[in-house]
Amino acid sequence: MITLIGVGHVFAISNQVTQLICSRRPDVVCIELDKARYDSLQNRTRSGRVPIQYSLLALFQRRMADKFGTEAGDEMLAAAAAAHEVNAKVALIDVEASAMLTMLWSKMSMKERVKLLVGALIGLVTSKETVEKEIEAFQNDDEAYLNGIGEQFPILKKVLIDDRNRIMAQRISRIAETHTNVVAVIGDGHINGIATQLARGDLEIVRLKQLMSGVPLSSEGPAEHSTSFYVDDTIGRQS
Repeated sequence: MITLIGVGHVFAISNQVTQLICSRRPDVVCIELDKARYDSLQNRTRSGRVPIQYSLLALFQRRMADKFGTEAGDEMLAAAAAAHEVNAKVALIDVEASAMLTMLWSKMSMKERVKLLVGALIGLVTSKETVEKEIEAFQNDDEAYLNGIGEQFPILKKVLIDDRNRIMAQRISRIAETHTNVVAVIGDGHINGIATQLARGDLEIVRLKQLMSGVPLSSEGPAEHSTSFYVDDTIGRQS
């Protein structure tokens, strides 16, 4: 069985994530981080040599998290701590962030780069209420919302969303070949794409909206088909 838990990196949902993992007692907890970001979150350190777009995103997340009364990435640390509590392995399933962002920047047109940087700068002064409205719009129709991003930023959507969905789904699928109970804690925007890639009958989905509202948990069926490519980044060992 695979359980996908959709999270938001700036919301105070650590307790809910912990409760879900402890109640399911999985063999492996997959989290949407690479080794460098996991270490950085653990130590709350910031590297001085990262692409400017990464710095802007990190700054935006820190400011938004503060407005929501938490720290960016707390839910990921809570997932790792809950995994250790139930003696589960922790697998880091995301791609390496710095290389990904460098590749993204190299593939984007100048127009898309300028739009992204302007949007990032505007994001730094975005209010909590505006973020809540954007989240509501996404939750009302996430497919249309992501398609809208693709129209504005086609390369960004491909590299940051579509390609990562495929890679993370492949890693989850490979892990599930040798472990019967797997939980994956991933950004809510990746849920549908990863579920479509996995296409399993034993797939449970818990959305961010449920975590934030207290709605009773339910299962949603999978979509079309899955692929299998193995790269298992377990804490303490990168392959």
